[in-house]
Amino acid sequence: MTATATRHLYLTRHGQATPDEGTLTDEGHRQAVLLGERLRNVPLTTIHHGPLPRAARTAHLIAAQLDGVPAHACEPAGDYVPYTPERAELPPDSADLLLDFVTRVPADERALGPGLAQEALERFTGPVPGTEDRHELVVTHAFLIAWLVRAALGAPPWRWMGLNHDNAALTVIRYRPGFPVSLLRYNDTSHLPTA
Repeated sequence: MTATATRHLYLTRHGQATPDEGTLTDEGHRQAVLLGERLRNVPLTTIHHGPLPRAARTAHLIAAQLDGVPAHACEPAGDYVPYTPERAELPPDSADLLLDFVTRVPADERALGPGLAQEALERFTGPVPGTEDRHELVVTHAFLIAWLVRAALGAPPWRWMGLNHDNAALTVIRYRPGFPVSLLRYNDTSHLPTA
């Protein structure tokens, strides 16, 4: 079946986590519930979430605010470095800072990231087969959101670095057949209290 329908991809970072990142704080719990309430009128069909507890808990709290939207773990929605740039790709004035940042992640973990990032692009982006639009939520981590936004904007691979995302903020990307990708919202926290 050819891709003829529009995909609306909703992305959020997990709610605020405890210092050991093992679970959500009370504030993180509240953030997830508020985002779920905001998404009640969106015709979501599924929630994908990373396997780490903070993403899983956020996804299940959001799902509890919705009517029958399933949530399931998937590795490409996890926490990983999607791309490690070479020095020559980076702006000279920030190359040292950016390389220092990314190389703090152990080499074995960095090695897994590009494959997962490619799988995420294949699984979560682009128009969808059939005639019905699809609305999907991915509960993930800041790096993957930055990677998918970078791809939507056609920016170079290294440019995922420096795109930050707040806890439980909402980003929405639309993939319409025959049209350029549209970034509809980025890091939208209007559903969260300001204090």
